[in-house]
Amino acid sequence: MFQGTASDVGKSLLVAGLCRALTRRGMKVLPFKPQNMSNNAAIAADGGEIGRAQALQARASGVEPSVHMNPVLLKPQSETGAQVVLRGQVLGSMRANEFQGWKPRLREKVVESFDILRAKADIVLIEGAGSAAEINLRASDIANMGFARETNTPVALIGDIDRGGVIAQIVGTRAVLDPADAALVEGFIVNKFRGDPALFQSGMQATVERSGWPSFGLVPHFPLAHRLPAEDAVTLERPQVETGGERLIVIPRLPHISNFDDFDPLRLEPGVRVLFAARGAPLPAGADLIALPGSKATIADLAVLREEGWDIDILAHARRGGKILGLCGGYQMLGRKISDPEGVEGPPGSAPGLGLLDVETELAGDKTLRRCVGVSAAGEAPFHGYEIHVGRTSGPDARRPLLRFDDGRREGAVAPGGHVRGCYVHGLFNDDRQRRVWLDWIGAPSSALDYERDVEATLDALADHLERHVAIDRLLEIAR
Repeated sequence: MFQGTASDVGKSLLVAGLCRALTRRGMKVLPFKPQNMSNNAAIAADGGEIGRAQALQARASGVEPSVHMNPVLLKPQSETGAQVVLRGQVLGSMRANEFQGWKPRLREKVVESFDILRAKADIVLIEGAGSAAEINLRASDIANMGFARETNTPVALIGDIDRGGVIAQIVGTRAVLDPADAALVEGFIVNKFRGDPALFQSGMQATVERSGWPSFGLVPHFPLAHRLPAEDAVTLERPQVETGGERLIVIPRLPHISNFDDFDPLRLEPGVRVLFAARGAPLPAGADLIALPGSKATIADLAVLREEGWDIDILAHARRGGKILGLCGGYQMLGRKISDPEGVEGPPGSAPGLGLLDVETELAGDKTLRRCVGVSAAGEAPFHGYEIHVGRTSGPDARRPLLRFDDGRREGAVAPGGHVRGCYVHGLFNDDRQRRVWLDWIGAPSSALDYERDVEATLDALADHLERHVAIDRLLEIAR
């Protein structure tokens, strides 16, 4: 089990790379994360949704993702509450203190999912959540040491030197852990190192001496990490990788943004600049496309969009004939009205949309969770993707659908003139042929990017990187 000294220390990436490395060695590897908190989700092969990171780790292992790989997924809807997904299906929405009371009841399901995977694999690589040192949550923990103790799983602790204070991170974790928990830690990894490793030799030795744990490696920063789908929105706080392309795509960074990895293939296009616009400033003028992303709390995020004055920027862009795309929650925002009579995503109520598409949405009924394939309604360009949403959207503009599924269903809406478009499908830009249609739409040059092959090559490069810098054979020796 790979636990961290904090969130965003690189657990997900390291587990993905080790999944690929061990798979290439001929082992049957399966990933597992007992509890995840992320609004970036994927559809598993056995139905239901799991964290995007576990879907990537499954891909690195050469297997289809399963709901058992991430039995508990928390999707934040407010500062203190989240939707709880159990084995791919919505259990309900809970405030943080209420969820703490549910954890003992969830533990049995978590361990059962782990046992199902363990019976099918040579080795299961487990990712913790947040920090191993969150002793205030230890009593009911199912994500870190609580799970490790329950299953007698050896632990490798990961620290992030890039944020500073990595010696204190690791030694401090040892200091606060219960002795029985600390006994499960077999060693540590220092991640995201930059510079000359010789300069940190004394630091590594000091960490070994003061923690009492051996080192499994000093891992240099992996510069290609941005080419892989991110786990959650914390990555948007980092400096964005600029491609220098001439065409600008602007995406408002809303508080409950979800599945923003939809735009990863566009970020990798050399002719495009993708900007996630932060709050506190107008949306940049001169965008070739404004794209409204998915949201886990659509009405609340629409209110923030108005608070920022971004609705004014978007409407002005539309009046100038600018192109606008809405995906999932962003699609709902483009309509005339969003209703949530049952309080599915927040307090019951409704809100006027931006009115750029002649459609209305009601957030009611069961959550739609499915993979989908099809073609553009105009142009016949293929796509493959997935739907994760609550609500049904209908209206006159939906009679001009954006997409056509293989089963004959029509999806999405297009405004008269074609400058405003929306749909529920995530992953739309992954297919190179579909993406070229959108690049043509905004006047961006097509490239030779093969997105799916690029992801595979990046996973292989990550595995090579870890083979050089992590004592993988020693990790295998401690596995049980």
